[in-house]
Amino acid sequence: MTFTEGNHSPAMSLQSLRLPRTVESDPRGQDLLPILVKLAQPIRDGSEVSVPVAGYDKVESALQSVHRSARLVRGLDSAKRTLAAEERGLQMADESSGVKRGGRVSRLLLLSNDGSDGFYRKVETMVMRHAPRVLAIRLEVDADTLGASLFGEGHTTRLVLIQHKEAVAEVLFAFAADV
Repeated sequence: MTFTEGNHSPAMSLQSLRLPRTVESDPRGQDLLPILVKLAQPIRDGSEVSVPVAGYDKVESALQSVHRSARLVRGLDSAKRTLAAEERGLQMADESSGVKRGGRVSRLLLLSNDGSDGFYRKVETMVMRHAPRVLAIRLEVDADTLGASLFGEGHTTRLVLIQHKEAVAEVLFAFAADV
């Protein structure tokens, strides 16, 4: 999921964002959308697509918990393959049931802040393709620190995908708690 102000992009606007049910039904969830709007910035220079930007310290503990529960995918290519496979599965389920499901955020892409323009361009394309179920958040952390925090010293990580809606809610609540 990406955010735009206005209708300049095929991505959904922040105002129409539908968070996971567990987030929406929790009192803390009501405070989350205004926080996301306030912290949204263009994903890269010249982009009409914006994402919230947050301090890594706000979500580090929640991310480590998600990693321990094996609900995290590391890297752009792995995330792209995972989202594509999930998309095929969702399409097949919708076709067999005859009902198209509503669009809610169910996946998070968390990005380091030291990627190249090309990297952010690829992420932008990926989240636009998988909107509205994917929300991207850029963290104020470099790839070396993000990788070391989650995978150990010497592991560089520019992107992680949070795969499960309960894990997504855990990270979003951590994000909202300290703002």
